[in-house]
Amino acid sequence: MADRYVLYAAGYTRDEDHGLRIYDFDPEKGRIVKQLDETQITNPSYISISHNRRFLYSITDEGVHSYAVQKDGTLKFMNKSGINGMRGCYISTDYEDRFLFVAGYHDGKLTVLSLKEDGSIDRICEEIYHKGFGSVGERNYRPHIDCAKMTRDNRFLCVTDVGMDHIKVYRLHHDTGKLDLADIIRSEIESAPHHIKFSHDGKYAYIIHEMKNYIDVYSYTCKDGNDPDFEKIQTVSTVNDYHAGNSAAYAIQISEDDNYIYCSNAGDNSVSAFKRDKKTGTLEKLFTLPISGDFPKDIAVTDDNRFLLSVNNESNTISFFKLDLKKKIIVMNGPMKRFKQGNCLIIHRLS
Repeated sequence: MADRYVLYAAGYTRDEDHGLRIYDFDPEKGRIVKQLDETQITNPSYISISHNRRFLYSITDEGVHSYAVQKDGTLKFMNKSGINGMRGCYISTDYEDRFLFVAGYHDGKLTVLSLKEDGSIDRICEEIYHKGFGSVGERNYRPHIDCAKMTRDNRFLCVTDVGMDHIKVYRLHHDTGKLDLADIIRSEIESAPHHIKFSHDGKYAYIIHEMKNYIDVYSYTCKDGNDPDFEKIQTVSTVNDYHAGNSAAYAIQISEDDNYIYCSNAGDNSVSAFKRDKKTGTLEKLFTLPISGDFPKDIAVTDDNRFLLSVNNESNTISFFKLDLKKKIIVMNGPMKRFKQGNCLIIHRLS
């Protein structure tokens, strides 16, 4: 029996109530089949699936919501929690699904919440405000946390700060959920490190920089089992030399087989694909091509690297493409779907 897939799509709700929609997704055609359900939630700026694939967590104006993933892919609301701050922009779990991390762009606040065994949210166990002044007065004059992601060995939480041009690396205490600062990865001034992804083997980190449109590649090891060690080994551009002005590198995804990195570029309105060398971690750019939408805020790729989807925040669409990585091209895969003010996409395989 073939695996079933659903597509979760989240978007702002400035003039409607249902910000999260669930679609039946056909991985053989790379298209949405039909809408299965919709969830009433305000302004879900980011969503995340737990590593055990049983729960979905979402940002909302009121803090965070937790949902149980049903057999058909629909969502059953469990509970919600405030975060004692402004609406977050990114959410993720640790690799044991015991803690939930919320990144706050607007107030520069990092929040850690504990999770119960049934996947519901328990309580806030850590709150950290980043402090300082950035270098770009009109935009990045203060801390703006954009992402909080654990290393694959589940030891350290990497927190990107586009305002301060660095990534703070916190040691997670698994008994309490408390954090200690263990290291700081300093990016180039005015580069704005946006999101971070790790290779599946955990040996390499990929940090996409919003304002300077490139990905920094780092090797990662844990020295003596206690301290993180990040070493930059490569910088690759996410755009062509003739890219549009005011381009901002945005989403970054790693393929299911660990062989490719994909990213989107707002302003330039393009998507880029890179071949990843598993031994060295380095990237070889395959292409940067138009995405047929305005502000591709997030992208999703099927497990077999055959199809790519882009949710385009300012043109209110989801666009569909066939990937041909050997020929280094993408081809439009049918008409775009209307989706207002989209922020995040997840293609999810149902167990």
